Amino acid sequence: MSPALLFFVVFAYFGLLLAVAWGTSRNADNASFFIGNKRSNWVLVAFGMIGTTLSGVTFISVPGAVGQNGFGYLQITIGYVLGYLAVTYVLLPLYYRLQLTSIYHYLDVRLGRRSYQSGATFFLLSRTLGATARLYLVVNILQATILDRLGMPFWVTNCIILLMIALYTYEGGVKTIVWTDTLQTTGMLLGLGTCVWFLLHTLGLSVPDSLAQMESAGLARVFDFNVDSPGYLWKQIVAGAFITIAMTGMDQESMQKNISVRTLAGAQKNMLLLTFILVFVLALFLFLGGLLHLYAAQAGITATGDKLFPTIVVEHLPAAMQLIFFIALVSALFPSADGAITALTSSVCIDLLGVQRRALPEAQQVRWRHRVHLAFCALFLLLVMVFKWIDSPSMIGVILKLAGYTYGPLLGLFAFGLVTRRAVKDGWVPCIAVAGPVLCALLEHWQGLFFGSYRLGLELLVVNGLFVFIGLWLVSTPQQHGSGAAAAPAL
Repeated sequence: MSPALLFFVVFAYFGLLLAVAWGTSRNADNASFFIGNKRSNWVLVAFGMIGTTLSGVTFISVPGAVGQNGFGYLQITIGYVLGYLAVTYVLLPLYYRLQLTSIYHYLDVRLGRRSYQSGATFFLLSRTLGATARLYLVVNILQATILDRLGMPFWVTNCIILLMIALYTYEGGVKTIVWTDTLQTTGMLLGLGTCVWFLLHTLGLSVPDSLAQMESAGLARVFDFNVDSPGYLWKQIVAGAFITIAMTGMDQESMQKNISVRTLAGAQKNMLLLTFILVFVLALFLFLGGLLHLYAAQAGITATGDKLFPTIVVEHLPAAMQLIFFIALVSALFPSADGAITALTSSVCIDLLGVQRRALPEAQQVRWRHRVHLAFCALFLLLVMVFKWIDSPSMIGVILKLAGYTYGPLLGLFAFGLVTRRAVKDGWVPCIAVAGPVLCALLEHWQGLFFGSYRLGLELLVVNGLFVFIGLWLVSTPQQHGSGAAAAPAL
């Protein structure tokens, strides 16, 4: 299929997003942008969050990693389920009880202003790096497969895509994203299902036959019982649970959509439905990865990792499948970036600038929101260019590594507030939050000396949170009943 036609399809898709944004952002205000006026439909939120949770990294990296790790990602998925249950029945009730717009306000109520600012700052760092890494992966694939052949430089592609995202999120925020994410998740899942069906048909295999071939090729292995391995079963399950608790339950982007649902019961139903769909979709992505590797072996394709799926589509599949792939890829691109920019804008305005706390006039709040929104678009542009320079062969590994370092302090802060009834010396909290990742970096660097053949993997997130928890304990005192922040809700 000609690059010009694919380019036209991408812009037609964007036109559809703009139409949805125009329809949902009329009469929008700050409450619409931040929490969708608390009128979001829980079914739409749950379905749309599939696209946000998975993103283009899952679409490309999870199938590509099957050649090296088999179906081992299912171990992490088991942990995801446990983590989503904890978010549903522990964190969501807390957020609704406190009627939060920013979930980091809980840290202010429970621990103090410096804790609140530390949590918000680490969220900004975590989500900015993670979202730009995801965005880079998909932009890079669009560049390599379409736009290089049209002679368009990478930086121009990057500018155009971020301009698209800025245009349709500028006014409506969460109110718009709930609807656009639903549209985009539909496109991604239809593309996934169609690719699976086409590969089965092309290989002449049924589902049981394909699984048997994957098993014989060593692609369908799930459980790793080697204690020293980064992929060890229980290590992956525990890490998966804490990744979900930190990256969903303690992440403003994910929770911003959940708390836009009118009632707690609706938000909880949203999370349970999300969990059920997510497990099925991740299993289907792994199955697709197995099919891609079977096809590559049959066709003599040498591409691996993140390059495998696009290589097969562009060089070996018919034009119709290329079109479906790119629609699905673009559908996976936008949810992870639009929601991130919206949530980051919300967090800066509410948590750092305090536009609501200072009771600024609505018009002034809107002006600040617009400036912050555009500033994050510019920052995303810069960081995508940095990831282009790094050019890692597997972005999912990069993202999980970043999460271990940047979400660990959030995990430690929230855990301390939830499971203890101690008051911290709030001025020490920023130093402790920074010390956690620094200690983790030193521990990882010297892990051979401390652990011998054992290698740290995804559990680094838990270790990081534990360092921060211990640090908070060391600068805390038993809570005195009725004394300020220390008397705030704990579980």
